[in-house]
Amino acid sequence: MISKFFRRVVAGVAVMAAMSMPVLVHAEGPYKIVDKWKLGGEGGWDYLVADSGAHRLYITHGTRVEVVNSTTGAPVGAITGLHGTHGVALDDAGKYGYISDGGGNAVVVFDRGTLQTVATIPAGTNPDGIIYEPATKTVWAFNGRSKNVSVIDTATRTVVATIDLPGKPEFPQVDGKGIVYDNIEDKSVIVKLAANAKKLVDTWPAGCEGPSGLAIDRAGSKLFAVCDKKMGVVSTKTGKLLGTPEIGDGPDAANFSASKGLAFASCGEGVLAVVDAKSLKVVQSLPTAKRARTMTYDDTADKAYLVTAEFGPAPAATAENPRPRPTVVPGSFTVLVVGR
Repeated sequence: MISKFFRRVVAGVAVMAAMSMPVLVHAEGPYKIVDKWKLGGEGGWDYLVADSGAHRLYITHGTRVEVVNSTTGAPVGAITGLHGTHGVALDDAGKYGYISDGGGNAVVVFDRGTLQTVATIPAGTNPDGIIYEPATKTVWAFNGRSKNVSVIDTATRTVVATIDLPGKPEFPQVDGKGIVYDNIEDKSVIVKLAANAKKLVDTWPAGCEGPSGLAIDRAGSKLFAVCDKKMGVVSTKTGKLLGTPEIGDGPDAANFSASKGLAFASCGEGVLAVVDAKSLKVVQSLPTAKRARTMTYDDTADKAYLVTAEFGPAPAATAENPRPRPTVVPGSFTVLVVGR
């Protein structure tokens, strides 16, 4: 007969072993690739954004923005006639979207019902990251080459301020209360801007080198800046670095799930890193696909969407282009759907 003492020892060892095991994305199970949608078409791509209420994805793709159903992957339409797209911002009324058309040095406004262009607003040189700021109802277009931000009043559709930045801006975020944040890639810092005053008010170290994508945990007062192999987690209250969890190489986008308390980083080496916002530990590294480095996340559906393509050989290096990128196989542009 097993003694009570022995049973207690065995139970205690089992509890300690369970506590020491890594937790995979809380108790809901790990993420996995649940679908793949081949969209085809030509050209490069950059950021994409999910519209949860309308069940749509807006995907920048060369000289157009593809619009697909976020449940089925069925094409909805496209915004065309652009010059080189980077990002899409959506207003909080469900009416208009704003495209940073980097090749046209402009922000293009479109009607989300008809997908028709309704205005083209000149911005700085090569507008890249773009975001809607709800407290002031402005759109902020961060200009990569002129190293400034164009602030657009959505009522008049005019630039009401141009704010100089300390370097090359990447992706922005807002706290919903009038503060805008943005990564400055070549300086490895995060800038804090006041939307009402339309000025830069603080600069903080990003905690890693060359930050690109940026996510925000508004309730937890944290920013997540992604760099090669690291995620810099910074307090929005103090600007202090809280941690640097290790992620994959070559990330370009970051997102945050408020309902799950998770930060995501899509990495070009072919990994989606999932980080617990409280412990700042990586709870999953999901294999995705090579160069699947841009993404968006739909918190309502608990799904992430990444884009990539098949690649051929890189062209020969030249003095003008010493590191040429591999060529994209025509018609191979694909959305990877990650869920549980």
